[in-house]
Amino acid sequence: MVIDGLPAEFVLGKDGQPPKEAFRDSMPYTQSLLANGVAVGYHAKAAPPTVTMPRLKAMVSGAIGGFLDVAFNFNTQALLDDNLLDQFFRVGWQMVMLGDDTWLKLFPGLFKRHDGVNSFYVKDTVQVDQNVSRHLADELLRDDWNLLILHYLGLDHVGHIGGRNSNLMAPKLKEMDEVVRMIHLHAIQAHEGDKGQKGHTLLMVVSDHGMTDNGNHGGSSYEETDSLVLLIGLENLVSDHSTATDNAVYQVDIAPTLALLFGVPIPKNNVGVLISKTLDSLKDEQQLRALELNSWQLFRLLQAQIPGLSYGEFKCSGFTDGQDHVVSTCNGRMEAQFCCLYKRAAFLHSSWKSKKSSKSNTKEEYSSAVAAYYEFLKTSSEWLSRKTTDKPVHLLAFGVATMFLSCLILLSEIHWLRREVYLHQRQQVPSLHGLGRSNLEERFILGVIFFLVISMGSSSMVEEEHYIWHFFILTFFLLLLRKTSTPLVFFKRQNGGTDIWISSVFVLLISGRILRGWHQGGVNWTNLPDISKWLEQSGSGHIKLIQLVSVFLVTCLGLFPLLLVGSKRFLIQVVGFSFLISGFLVFLHVLKNQYDMFASSYYDSNLSVQIVYASLGLATFGTFVVFPWLIPSSSSRDFPGNVSISVDIQNNFPWVELRNSLYVIGSAYILSWCLLQLVLQQPVNSVPILLLLVQLLAIMLCFSHGRLHLAEWVEVATLYFLGMAGHFALGNSNTLATIDVAAAFIGISSHSTLLSGILMFMITYASPMLILLSLVMYVSVKDTGSLPIPQYSDSGFHLKMMLAFPCLVPLGINSVVLTAYTLVLLLMRNHLFVWSVFSPKYLYVCATTVCTYIGVCVVAATGMYTYLVLAIRRKRQVKCLLGETWKTSIS
Repeated sequence: MVIDGLPAEFVLGKDGQPPKEAFRDSMPYTQSLLANGVAVGYHAKAAPPTVTMPRLKAMVSGAIGGFLDVAFNFNTQALLDDNLLDQFFRVGWQMVMLGDDTWLKLFPGLFKRHDGVNSFYVKDTVQVDQNVSRHLADELLRDDWNLLILHYLGLDHVGHIGGRNSNLMAPKLKEMDEVVRMIHLHAIQAHEGDKGQKGHTLLMVVSDHGMTDNGNHGGSSYEETDSLVLLIGLENLVSDHSTATDNAVYQVDIAPTLALLFGVPIPKNNVGVLISKTLDSLKDEQQLRALELNSWQLFRLLQAQIPGLSYGEFKCSGFTDGQDHVVSTCNGRMEAQFCCLYKRAAFLHSSWKSKKSSKSNTKEEYSSAVAAYYEFLKTSSEWLSRKTTDKPVHLLAFGVATMFLSCLILLSEIHWLRREVYLHQRQQVPSLHGLGRSNLEERFILGVIFFLVISMGSSSMVEEEHYIWHFFILTFFLLLLRKTSTPLVFFKRQNGGTDIWISSVFVLLISGRILRGWHQGGVNWTNLPDISKWLEQSGSGHIKLIQLVSVFLVTCLGLFPLLLVGSKRFLIQVVGFSFLISGFLVFLHVLKNQYDMFASSYYDSNLSVQIVYASLGLATFGTFVVFPWLIPSSSSRDFPGNVSISVDIQNNFPWVELRNSLYVIGSAYILSWCLLQLVLQQPVNSVPILLLLVQLLAIMLCFSHGRLHLAEWVEVATLYFLGMAGHFALGNSNTLATIDVAAAFIGISSHSTLLSGILMFMITYASPMLILLSLVMYVSVKDTGSLPIPQYSDSGFHLKMMLAFPCLVPLGINSVVLTAYTLVLLLMRNHLFVWSVFSPKYLYVCATTVCTYIGVCVVAATGMYTYLVLAIRRKRQVKCLLGETWKTSIS
């Protein structure tokens, strides 16, 4: 019986203390079984990643998977490794499975009967378990199966929606307790009087992983790895509650234990150890034989990992003193230690058997043999668990070389483009050559990238990466303040816009500090107070009010850039009105729905979200497609951030119309994405979304007109850093536990792996994608007066000057990070924290790469599409003009 997501703490307590009263009272029958010695429980430590599919594989095969299983968790494939179910099938067992359909995907064709349910639709906490229990009474009456697997998902779904302290947690625990009672009474206790059946029926209650306080999982914290193993039906001599509950094992230990209990071969890739107290009903020689089989199986794995290791190759000096007295220590190389430990256990076992035949053996000798076996088993198991699987060195080298080459190409393109622009600036404005301060920001950005690469080698810095981004982005804002305050001292009268720039920088600093304190992210100090925790403690009413205010302000601020264009333009009015309707729909959705997944208006809530999706999609896609076709030829003064363009360039290239179109489309992208995130994000994250929009508009104002004399690549890199700081400000971290699974089903009526995966990606990368989309607006407001644009250049050159830095700089920074961290991960492949820290971080780096490429493709596609439309319009205008000229000449 698998209870998905059940922490062992709920049943067995923690640190020698009983479970909380609420949890204890919710499972009275299970607690009575533990108290009476009928059941024995274990805290089974699960290896990361703590998601369902790799945990099930660990329980049935005893092998520890990799972090790629996180991706495969959403598209499970058949398990090809040796495992318990295949062993049971080979000996003729009939098996039945009810519950999570992950079992059906892992073991196709093995089950006599099955009824699977989808595990990813986390909104369902009722039917997903009732679908299992409705078959239970009938299955318990049948005698045509040997193994019955029940996988209950409701408790995990309750956690995802409401966390550990959800109001639905206690009723769900009572439901699970009733299932345990039903199975125990009908399948185990009913046969206790039947001598032939006594001891042959075992109920194993397990959980695949635990959960954090907010109900998520995937990382390596104690709360996530604390899974349960509860054995009911063994003949144990356990008489007190502490002995029955204060036990610790590893989750992989389940596989060898079940294999030896039921007399099938241990899976060959198992790294687990036989759980103690499970074979107490067997004779001494049978228990030693089980330990011998487990030891031999692990010794075979050691031989595969350590070339040349064999039973007789090492003399294991110090093993005996020549008089058959065993020396207790095994020193030397790792190979020698393993050999010595194994030989010592085998020697003690052989000695016990020889003395048993002469009836001179004692209980102490038996205990010594058992202790020696367990010392070897635990030592080798720990070593094998840390040992990574060998990979093809040539393929790894080729992959890293390809990454490195791609990184060099991107960086060289950025360098030559920067050099070209800089030389042109020196020719146009010779005084810039003497402004040494203009290079300070460039050196700072390069220093940030260098420090980021160096910090990747530290597990603590990876866990607390949010400190790096918040510190550096706020430091850069201070550099901007220094730069904007300089002209205030010397040219206050000549530069009337300085006050606005200084105010914008102060807005950046204040909003950045609030974002820094909104979520106490990372791993080690998540328990410290922060603004989000304070709001959650104040009650849902305050959060709802803040959410409504945030929706209103986001809508107003998002429409503000359009108002700068001129509210009298009919086309701008249409665009603004369409997004005003979308904002109103989001406001109504927040006003009517309490984000209660179990409310009676659940269908109406889904419908309102789907309407919001449709309205935002139509408004954004309509603006992108239609606006370039309808925008009139206008003066550059009509749009913010534009500078004068020579008449010859404007005649050859629709520069003004292109910038104006990108300004409106970029504004539409920003507002649409912010409104969408207000629907998808947790209600407490509504203010961070608002603050990110405020920061974005403020920094666009600072970068417009080019009066700060910042290099364009520095501005784009700053925007990229701002997106990463916002990523952590929204509560994300480098552990999988902070991924919001429940929100990935907002607006989805039935489960769809593709749609929920897309929504999950959009929620997790809300801030980086917002910044990448904002580059469309940045292209329209940046200074183009200093760009090296020849008078008679072609359109390709113009597009390169407009889009090169906004596209290449994010790709270049991401390529540096990806290449560097790939090398770090290879170097750390034998590190103690490779699975708990470095591997999940690498998944985030890869996902960030996907996000960056998607964002850059959107920016490039928007720019190229808009240019093509305007070029077609320009050709039509030229044809019409030539036609009118020809008609005039004829007449």
